[in-house]
Amino acid sequence: MSINIVQGTALVCLGWSCTVFLLQLVGITKLYRNHTTPLPPPASPSLPENEVPHVTVIRPVKGVEVGLYECLASTFRLAYPKSKLSIRLCVDSKSDPAYPVLCQLVVDFPNFDAQVLVEEEDPILHGSAGHVNNLGPNPKIRNISRAYREAKGDVIWIVDCNVWVAKNAAGRMVDKLFGFQPNSGGGVDRTTPYKFVHQLPLVVDLDNSSSGASAVNKSSSTEGQSLLPSTVPKDNQNRNQGLLAHGGRLEEMFMSTTHAKFYGAINAVGVAPCIVGKSNMFRKSHLDAFTTVSSNPLLHSSDSTRGTGIDFFSSYICEDHLIGDLIWRSSFPGSVGYKNHGLVFGEVAVQPMAGMSVAAYIARRVRWLRVRKWTVLAATLMEPGVESLVCCAYFAFAVTTLPWFNSTFGVPQTWSAMATLWAGAVTIWMSIDRWLTSKLFRLHSLDVDENTPFFARGTARTGGTAQRPFREWIAAWLGREFLALPIWTTAVLLGTTVKWRGRQFKVRMDMSVVEVDDRKSRAGVIGGSKARPRMAGSPDSKDRVD
Repeated sequence: MSINIVQGTALVCLGWSCTVFLLQLVGITKLYRNHTTPLPPPASPSLPENEVPHVTVIRPVKGVEVGLYECLASTFRLAYPKSKLSIRLCVDSKSDPAYPVLCQLVVDFPNFDAQVLVEEEDPILHGSAGHVNNLGPNPKIRNISRAYREAKGDVIWIVDCNVWVAKNAAGRMVDKLFGFQPNSGGGVDRTTPYKFVHQLPLVVDLDNSSSGASAVNKSSSTEGQSLLPSTVPKDNQNRNQGLLAHGGRLEEMFMSTTHAKFYGAINAVGVAPCIVGKSNMFRKSHLDAFTTVSSNPLLHSSDSTRGTGIDFFSSYICEDHLIGDLIWRSSFPGSVGYKNHGLVFGEVAVQPMAGMSVAAYIARRVRWLRVRKWTVLAATLMEPGVESLVCCAYFAFAVTTLPWFNSTFGVPQTWSAMATLWAGAVTIWMSIDRWLTSKLFRLHSLDVDENTPFFARGTARTGGTAQRPFREWIAAWLGREFLALPIWTTAVLLGTTVKWRGRQFKVRMDMSVVEVDDRKSRAGVIGGSKARPRMAGSPDSKDRVD
């Protein structure tokens, strides 16, 4: 009986590890094919003006991020017709340190339909006709609600303030959303459109960068004043404190290896929603309809009090996944014939980062996992098994336990053989990651010009960033891999509170949240039992939220 149990466990381990290997192969293949050569020009900007979809770009801002001006300015430098582009820079108050930067951008780019929208001036939340409780506590939703409600046209593109987008990003995002594609005759054909499209995010750590570092404002940590505990330094004084100062290198490694591979694979397979909130585009008419009780049978009558559009999600702390999940599963007569989510392969959203300590990295990853724990529970519980050290241990255990490998290949059934096989598998995994990151950080698929900042030029272009020496790279890779399981254990098994945009929340099993205000020693229930829309048949999915 015990032998059967052990061999059964080995079979499960073999099946799991082979599935992970296969998913990685799919992701790596998609990334290599789409991110290592220049992309063809987008089709939508060349359409007759009256046929070009109008895009409202909404950029929520909180604090002075690294490279904030360049990241936001990239929106004004898009190769998309100005008459079809509206830009809304959103901030919670005029006292926010970023407010002068936003105003300067509007001055520097005067020929755009651009506005700075301040949450404290939103008539829904303030003034004689408003009330602060008309929306839930989600800071990001409150920040961009007015921009969404007053959007021109039907296309909404929400781009976080700390990411830079290339000049053809808008065109390629619109092409994917509407199904535009250039033909051999110079015209534009139509293929199946999508309900929701997004970009792959990549982090570029600028600490100790050898090229152009002075061009980037490093006055605050990449997490800004919003997502880090107050004990984490918010400047760059930690930069010369040894290995513990290089949390940004760990974040860069995570986003360019594990995250990139599985993000690409799951979106290529298309079996479940897999998105982050860095750069997402969808139709306002779709989201409004999907959040209207009378037009969406997935909702319940009690959800009618939540408003429509993005306001519907103002009581959630994981709004990016929930918006994507609702769009994925909802349909109405006008949305028939659309595919669900589409990743715009090759068009990377670049996030510059500097001044992040290892403690800050750990805090960020813990927050990330706790936010999504109850949203995608099954995927979260299985996550340790996709990491290199654990997955390769599963594989080594299976190969050195199952009799077939012993009788066919002579694999010894010993602990030393298992250790040797594990070390070999981890080494191969590491070698593939080294090759993949070297390809991704060349950024060959991005369009660059004289306005492209150094951190978005890649390692293969003049004036770009330098490729990581192997000694630095392997230190970051090992640090990231060995921290993965302790971080997961802390986040998933040892706590439920998250620090988010300067406020602390406790996330409950029903996805309602309790805000914990330490300064006043009080707690207030936010969302209550209705904090999550009660939708039938919500499938588990693997997503990344930020």
